[in-house]
Amino acid sequence: MIFLVVGDLHYDLRKFDWVTAAAPATDGVIMVGDHMEIASTVARPTQSVLIDKYFKRIRAETALIVSSGNHDLDTKDTHGEMTTRWLKKARRHNVPTDEERFALGNAVFTVCPWIDGEHQRKAQQARFEQDAATRRDLWIWVYHAPPDASATSFGRGKSWGDSWLTEWINTFHPDIVLTGHVHEAPFSKGGSWVDRMGHTWIFNAGHQHGPFPSFVLIDTQEKTATWHSLAGTQKVRLDAEPGTGAVTAEEASLRDLPGAIVHAAQRLAS
Repeated sequence: MIFLVVGDLHYDLRKFDWVTAAAPATDGVIMVGDHMEIASTVARPTQSVLIDKYFKRIRAETALIVSSGNHDLDTKDTHGEMTTRWLKKARRHNVPTDEERFALGNAVFTVCPWIDGEHQRKAQQARFEQDAATRRDLWIWVYHAPPDASATSFGRGKSWGDSWLTEWINTFHPDIVLTGHVHEAPFSKGGSWVDRMGHTWIFNAGHQHGPFPSFVLIDTQEKTATWHSLAGTQKVRLDAEPGTGAVTAEEASLRDLPGAIVHAAQRLAS
C-alpha cells in the first residue's frame, strides 16, 4: 500500500489542491495536523468550513486520516483543556480523526489529538494501551509533534519535540510515527525528515513555501519511505536493521514516485 503523508498546510489552499490532485495515486492520505492558520486574516470558522470540503473531496478519491495540531484547537473540553471540535465533523465523510483507531490493509493507525493537558495525556495513554493489545503487522501513530531528542524535532538550534511521545515510543514500540509541527527540521543542520528510536521509524515531512507541500510517501509493499521537497528527494528502506547514530537517507529522484504524484507536483509547481 502507498500512503501520502503531509502536514502543516496552514490554510494554504494551493497545497490542499495539490493533495487533492495527488490523492488518487495513493491508497491513503494522512494529514498530521495544523490544517488551519491562526494568523490568517480569514476567520477560523470560515477556514474550518472550507478545509472540511477539501477533506470530503480527498476522501472521495482515497482513504483519508486526519489528526489535529496546535493551530487547529477551537474549544475547551469539560476539563478546561483545548480540543478540536470542528475537526471531528470530518467523521461525517468517513474520515478517521482524533482519538480513533483505524485499520487499513495490514496496518492499524492510532490517530492522536494535540494534547493540551494532563487529562488528555492520560486518555491517550489508555488508548495506546488498548491499541497495543490489538496491533497488526504494522502499527502506525499519527501524532502532530515529533518526539524530543530526535532529528525530526530539531530546528533553530534546539529540539522542539514532545517528551510524552518519546516516553510512549519507548514503552509501546510502534512501527511508524507520522509527525509534523517543526517546519524546519528536514531543512536544518542537525535536523532531518527521518529518524529512528529503536525499531520505530519517525517521519516529519516539514513545511515549505510554494504551491505544493513537502511530503513523505510510504510504500508498505516495497518497504520504502521517500521524502520529496524543493530541496530534493531522499529515500530509506523500512526493512533496514536499526543502527546507532543518525539515519542516513539515500538520494532519490522523482522517478521513484508514482506518476500521478509527479504529474501533480509538476503541474501545480509550474
